Amino acid sequence: MGDRPDQRETEIAAIRAGIAAGARVIDTAEMYGSGRAEDLVGEALAPIDRQQIYLISKVLPENASRQRMAVSLDASLRRLRTDYLDLYLYHWRGNVPLAETVAELQRLQQTGKIRSWGVSNFDIDDLKELWQLPGGDQAVANEDLYHLGSRGLDYAVLPWQREHQLPLIAYSPIAQGDAWGHHLTTNETVKAIAAQHHVSIYQVLLAWVIHQPQVLAIPQTSSVAHMTQNVAAADLTLSPAELTQLDQAFPAPTTKQPLDIL
Repeated sequence: MGDRPDQRETEIAAIRAGIAAGARVIDTAEMYGSGRAEDLVGEALAPIDRQQIYLISKVLPENASRQRMAVSLDASLRRLRTDYLDLYLYHWRGNVPLAETVAELQRLQQTGKIRSWGVSNFDIDDLKELWQLPGGDQAVANEDLYHLGSRGLDYAVLPWQREHQLPLIAYSPIAQGDAWGHHLTTNETVKAIAAQHHVSIYQVLLAWVIHQPQVLAIPQTSSVAHMTQNVAAADLTLSPAELTQLDQAFPAPTTKQPLDIL
């Protein structure tokens, strides 16, 4: 979002519609559109009470050092038109030592420019390494790709995060439709459950992701109609029988899987 000037007003309207419908978390990053997404979010939030929004952004690996992170953060804050982030995520691992990144995140938290920090695209070994570092257990979230058609996290990552009370932020929770051969929107089980509840297929996919404890879904849309449907998915409760049917159609892995990343 933010890459097409002709879509700017539509995208701003979608963000504001989501907030009007009850959404309170907005997830963005300095990488998205090389800052243009943050700028769009900043404009969309301008007339809205900042205290009502939980704002997340992310720092690129090459900027996750003691020398560069503060500069990146200040640039993100300027684009977002705010003086603090509720959550600042290390977008994915790069060449900067993890201990240095964690130390700088903690330092920035002490300045008040970020209220909390976390990580993104961390696999089980990354999380275990993080937890062994001084202050590493102060991370408040891990953001990974997770949806009904990509359940690799179910084998090790999600159980570990639950044990350590570390919430998951699930990105791409509707798998961008049928991208990468997941066939979620054409699956007969998904379609039947959607029809039973008189909701869209995408609402079923979102409801499946967030039925689990300590899992937040962050679907992206530039459409007002889709935005309000996404928020309404929080009101959809899948029955135990329906969850079993979805597990049978898209079984959890029985061995460790490579971490899916977009």
